[in-house]
Amino acid sequence: MLKHPWLLILFAAQLAAQAAPDFQRDVRPILAGHCFKCHGPDEKTRKADLRLDVRPEEEAFARLAKRIDHPDPDELMPPPSAKKPLSAAQKQVLQKWVQAGAGYTEHWAFIPPKAKPLPRVNQTDWPRNDIDHFVLARLEGAGKPPSTEADRYRLIRRLSLDLIGLPPTPGEVREFVEDTRPDAYERLVDRLLDRPEYGEHWASSWLDLARYADTNGYEKDRPRTIWPWRDWVIRAINDDMPFDQFTVEQIAGDMLPGATLSQRVATGFHRNTMVNEEGGIDPLEFRFYAMVDRVNTTGTAWLGLTLGCAQCHTHKFDPVPHRSYYELMAFMNNTAEPELPLFTPEQKTKKESVEKQIREQLSTLSVDDAKYKAWLKKERATAVPWQSIVPTKMNASIGWLELLEDQSIFASGDTRKHDTYELVFNDLPEGITTLRLEALPDARLPKGGPGRAYYEGPKGDFFLSELRLIADGQVVKLESGSENHAKQWIGSGKPGAMAALDGDLQTGWSASGREGKPSQ
Repeated sequence: MLKHPWLLILFAAQLAAQAAPDFQRDVRPILAGHCFKCHGPDEKTRKADLRLDVRPEEEAFARLAKRIDHPDPDELMPPPSAKKPLSAAQKQVLQKWVQAGAGYTEHWAFIPPKAKPLPRVNQTDWPRNDIDHFVLARLEGAGKPPSTEADRYRLIRRLSLDLIGLPPTPGEVREFVEDTRPDAYERLVDRLLDRPEYGEHWASSWLDLARYADTNGYEKDRPRTIWPWRDWVIRAINDDMPFDQFTVEQIAGDMLPGATLSQRVATGFHRNTMVNEEGGIDPLEFRFYAMVDRVNTTGTAWLGLTLGCAQCHTHKFDPVPHRSYYELMAFMNNTAEPELPLFTPEQKTKKESVEKQIREQLSTLSVDDAKYKAWLKKERATAVPWQSIVPTKMNASIGWLELLEDQSIFASGDTRKHDTYELVFNDLPEGITTLRLEALPDARLPKGGPGRAYYEGPKGDFFLSELRLIADGQVVKLESGSENHAKQWIGSGKPGAMAALDGDLQTGWSASGREGKPSQ
């Protein structure tokens, strides 16, 4: 007869509690390796339209335990045809899990942390903060005493390396060692936090997350002028910018009401993607790779998640499904990539001084010339007025064409190395002898346009390789052409309007060097 049966019951209960498998550590790896492929959340790969979910009912748990050890091969899971049988140890883990109620726990990363009670220590006068309790408890458990307190020489070296990444100078060491004030340590911390090197040191970790580099690296290692964003990060850290503001300005600083130049620069976080400037690439293909990089970097930097799996399929227990991945990509892909004219304070001062001198010089030019006025009046009286013609149909092989209120046509959308624009006009006035094509600047274009060149050639440039006119199904030969400006950055031969009328796609008209100005 047992004298203390309650001791046995308590001991058995403790054994049962210890034997209950942890879902994330013990159960999930088995299900992921043997079940999810055929019975996971991916509808296109799911077998027999059966998803591996268990309802909180005892008979459902019992069926799960029975199927993994069923004598009938047609009922056994995983089926023999899968060639992934469960080992005896794996079956035991699943059966114990079912017997314990098939409890589900989230991944530890998604469980809010809770404060643990401080461990008991013997040397109660040693800890100065809560962390010290855990350190000392570990040391006492290993039978080791704490290290002696660091002297001031070691202390300033450690603190300086931690906060600014640089060793202290001999003068700084001497100043701290000789400072006998009780708050000498706190004063040293404040001095180091006020150093510009503090932001430079701690910004490096964020710059690594944002894949910062001063050159493209791939595919041509050309300079990359992204350093203003780097300096923005350093200033934000030195200014102790709140993390929520730090986040908002880097994700969507340009969309804030009345966005400042600094807030627009902050969005440079997502301009650190690789670029491919090889002449034979499809820019749309590499833009997709850039969007993948932006989505994955956003997940890593701000969510602490690796999102790469959701690019191809949904994971049963991951918080970001396949669809959400591409919804986030669509958000990232709905953005332009402007280049901002930025100046250092010294450059800005010099620029303003030069612009002032230009205005002063222009104001001295005399425009009150009677001969010039007479000539201008005569030319205006005899000039034939130009008339805008409005297309009834527009088409671009790659991007989009939009008719604006002033009857100009704005080209946008995806950019490739070549594109073909087709304009259809009906009911034109009779007697047309001359056509004038105007390339107009626009703030939405690279460097203000008038062209859309970005990766290949000068930004904001264009190259009109051929202009064809068809009337009533017949090609109309254009006899001559002229331009107000012509300069090519590529190819040979005389540039200009005639080069766009010669039937050779390798020649054409370009107005390189007049970015932000109209040409015709």
